Amino acid sequence: MRKGADTEVPVLVVGGSLVGLSASVFLGRLGVPHLLVEKHKHTSTHPKGRGNNVRTMELFRTARVEPAIREAASVLAGNHGILQAPTLVGEAGEWLFREIDPGGGLARFSPSGWCLCSQNDLEPVLLEHARALPGADLRFATELMSYEQDADGVTALVKSRDTGEHTTVRAEYLIAADGPRSPIRDSLGITQSGPGDLFHNVSVTFRSQKLAEIVGDRRFIVCYLTSPEADGALLPVDNRTQWVFHAPWHPERGETLESFTDERCAAHIRRAIGDPDLDVQVTGRAPWHAAQRVARAYASGRVFLAGDSAHEMSPTGAFGSNTGIQDAHNLAWKLAAVLNGWAGPGLLDSYDAERRPVAEATAARAADRSGEHSHPGYDAPPPAAGGGRPGGILNVVLGHRYPRGAVLGAAPDGPAVPEGLRLNGEPGSRAPHLWLRRGAERLSTLDLYERTPVLLCDATTPVWHEAARKVAAVLSIPLRAYRLGTAPGADLEPEDDWAEAHGVTPQGAVLVRPDGFVAWRCPSLPADHEEPGDLLHRTLSLLLDLA
Repeated sequence: MRKGADTEVPVLVVGGSLVGLSASVFLGRLGVPHLLVEKHKHTSTHPKGRGNNVRTMELFRTARVEPAIREAASVLAGNHGILQAPTLVGEAGEWLFREIDPGGGLARFSPSGWCLCSQNDLEPVLLEHARALPGADLRFATELMSYEQDADGVTALVKSRDTGEHTTVRAEYLIAADGPRSPIRDSLGITQSGPGDLFHNVSVTFRSQKLAEIVGDRRFIVCYLTSPEADGALLPVDNRTQWVFHAPWHPERGETLESFTDERCAAHIRRAIGDPDLDVQVTGRAPWHAAQRVARAYASGRVFLAGDSAHEMSPTGAFGSNTGIQDAHNLAWKLAAVLNGWAGPGLLDSYDAERRPVAEATAARAADRSGEHSHPGYDAPPPAAGGGRPGGILNVVLGHRYPRGAVLGAAPDGPAVPEGLRLNGEPGSRAPHLWLRRGAERLSTLDLYERTPVLLCDATTPVWHEAARKVAAVLSIPLRAYRLGTAPGADLEPEDDWAEAHGVTPQGAVLVRPDGFVAWRCPSLPADHEEPGDLLHRTLSLLLDLA
């Protein structure tokens, strides 16, 4: 142990909300010992951040957390649409959409699906699973007091808010998941781009016995109530007695948070719903700020930003927390690879190169979405001349890609979020989902990707499988290779043409990263008499900074 350190760990995670807890789960699954500190005593008690998109649920599926999350979210499993109405009394109103996945078409692209699980329900699930993993030390009511970094690591001082005890922690790397006002980001001198604050709301939790009768069978995710006298957004918590209402707040006009008394909030909710006699019992209030900001760098030395410390987004579309969870997943496998010695430190540079452009494009889309939905309190700017706002969000959720980073063969000038959804095995994109058979077991190709790089090849071209075995031994890389098909020696039998889905011939191969993104593909056997093993050796050396 380093002299003067009370605790020594490979990774220190600062912040125990959704992103920090997800980082803990992902690191724990990869066998990386780590310490997480969170200044609050408990997980979130406020029902917010409920939308978990299909890509996030894919990650939780791989981490074996998805079933517990869906159980925690079961009360809202039947809620799907977004409604916009002047009030909820009567039948007036327009569905912006009725179903998250109309017709079940998403099953073509993913083994998972969307999930409505509020932050106060999701965080305890993540905490329980993280604590069950070996090497995970999670300390709530523990605050980061200071830190300094050098060429070899980070030395931090943390304090127990229960006992006042101070502990010196030595870590090789630090993940700053400490929120939008991130003291760590500020201490690094990292500035932010973007227009800044967009609008402000006060989230009011309340109980009402009668409201469920007014709502009836309209099982919405959110209802935007548009009365000029009392606009706002209504969200169900249990579809029965517990609800959340987002009321516009205008601090720029001198409006204070203290002015949102229980009486004012209850009266506003009654006007918005359209029932002056509605029973409303306010149980809590919390301000929140919609903003569009992205850090100009995601790392400095051995410190990495993740989640709200790296980006702020408008909540419409639930992009912010999902982008943060996916930040943590991208970073976790790279830290594991470097710490376990099968990648060089240069791999960590790809975290900024990959995730920051995605955040910039996603933050812009989130702001557009708020304008499209006329979110209460948001005076959206008009669309740019000659350009309309894009429709749909699957290209953002599943179609985002990494033109630059730990990929070979991607178009370096391509957009991080393309206009259409293309999941066809292109380098830098999320690998296609196909169903596979292994004996009586049915699994997705996405279930193969978590701890190691994976090489997919056809059982009729076993030279790739043998090349992978030899290269893995020479480079000391935990590379897994799977022979797909029905020919003798096949490891897995795909239900569809795997080669066509990945943009190669049966003589080709596809290299997929532990996070499920395509790192490289070779459409057929290499030309010019180059051995597949030599090509694979060179490719992996470049991707993993082993050259």
